[in-house]
Amino acid sequence: MKPKTFLMLIIAGVILLVLSNSLYIVKETERGIKLRFGAVYEADVPPGLHFKFPWAEQARIFDARVLTLDSQPERYLTVEKKPLMVDSFVKWRIVDVQAFYTATSGDERRVTLLLQQRVNEGLRNQISRRDMHEVISGERDQLMQELKEGLDVDMRREFGVEIVDVRVKKIDLPDLVSSAVYSRMNSEREIEAQQHRATGQEKALAIRAGADRQAVVIKAEAYRESEILRGDGDALSASTYANAFNQDREFYAFYRSMNAYTEVFRDKGDLMVLDPDSDFFKYLKNDGS
Repeated sequence: MKPKTFLMLIIAGVILLVLSNSLYIVKETERGIKLRFGAVYEADVPPGLHFKFPWAEQARIFDARVLTLDSQPERYLTVEKKPLMVDSFVKWRIVDVQAFYTATSGDERRVTLLLQQRVNEGLRNQISRRDMHEVISGERDQLMQELKEGLDVDMRREFGVEIVDVRVKKIDLPDLVSSAVYSRMNSEREIEAQQHRATGQEKALAIRAGADRQAVVIKAEAYRESEILRGDGDALSASTYANAFNQDREFYAFYRSMNAYTEVFRDKGDLMVLDPDSDFFKYLKNDGS
């Protein structure tokens, strides 16, 4: 390789190195700050392509989007001294790049650790002034709003960070308390179930007793009506027979004797000892002989 060509390559490499250290890009979702010899020279660099003096100036780029800090569940005490396990998260973003860099030297981890401490402290203060019902449902939105507003003022002033929202994901009782509460609830439900069963059995017995009583009354009334009808029928039948037989008494006596002979002499093996002159044989005698 010729010395002239080698020299041109070196010059091109130096130019590329200078350009790579002189140009930087800030995206729409980012915020930038330019430092000159370690001090803030330009506080809020707008999005786009920018120039800086190599080695003398330095650009720091930070995420300007809304970030989420998901905290670990923490144990808090209500005003009744009842423990609660609260799981929360915070939405935050950088709004003042210079204040953020000055306070943290651009270290986001420092902000998240401090923000988590502030959130825990704020939740502890808010929950300690309320009872369990207010924390869980009664004043939950108010609690979150007061905590957000207080954190936002402090974090803007100290770190140039905006608190967009603070929310509680879940509120639970500690494991030991949960077991006791569930056991008590189970016992209460069991007592209530037994009371309902006893009430149901009492009502069932009353309904069965009423049904049995009604059945007896209905049967008695039906039997009475049937006996009345049967008696009326028998009376009507006897009256009809009497009226019919009274029209010819001799024929009635003959008819009764014929029925008696039929019943008596039905079986050939029957044996009867009677006086031949008895009235029973009245119609078997031949009056013409």
